Amino acid sequence: MAKSLTKRQSIASFAAGDDESARGRLLNAATHLFCKNGINATGIDAIIDEAGTAKTTLYKLFGSKTNLVQAVLESEGKQWREWFIGAIEAGGGDAQTKLSRIFPALKIWFAEERFYGCPFINAVAEHDKDAKQFRNIALKHKKVVLAHIEQLAGEMGAAEPVVLAHQLALLIDGAIVAAMVSCDPGVADTAALAAGSLLRPAKTRRPKRRDSTTGQLIAF
Repeated sequence: MAKSLTKRQSIASFAAGDDESARGRLLNAATHLFCKNGINATGIDAIIDEAGTAKTTLYKLFGSKTNLVQAVLESEGKQWREWFIGAIEAGGGDAQTKLSRIFPALKIWFAEERFYGCPFINAVAEHDKDAKQFRNIALKHKKVVLAHIEQLAGEMGAAEPVVLAHQLALLIDGAIVAAMVSCDPGVADTAALAAGSLLRPAKTRRPKRRDSTTGQLIAF
């Protein structure tokens, strides 16, 4: 009896490991094809062909193409956030220094052979604007990124950390789209120049009063 149990457990363990391997291959294949060719343009047959799995395996593990897209976005989002936050935190320094690393890090990403833009921007753009499923995943991803930038903006002493975080996020999104369209990693440098003016501490200004005799404004 004990031997039978051990055998069944081994078979179950092997099957679970095989499913995990197939899941990884399907996610990798779908991520590559969705990003390169677009979600709507990528059929199930292309995914299973690249992953080397059966169609029944895909449906067993994900249930539908929509669920596979959702899994890809969640997986990609997690990996991207870990990379992005790690890149701006690497080397330490003060909050302003960390924020200044945003666009140099993006430039490296833009130069990668498999850079196809932001999967969230692409997914939302491809689907009906009333479709909430992918939009909600994209917003969840953006909130995590914004929260980290906002925290650093607060540590930097920004008067309005939320506003600064959104300004930088707009530059990030704009740079991603521009790099995807132009295939030019250098757009990150232009975005960095714009970000520099936002991150530059305001110069301390001496208060002024108007001279009662001359009418001119003088510092005091």
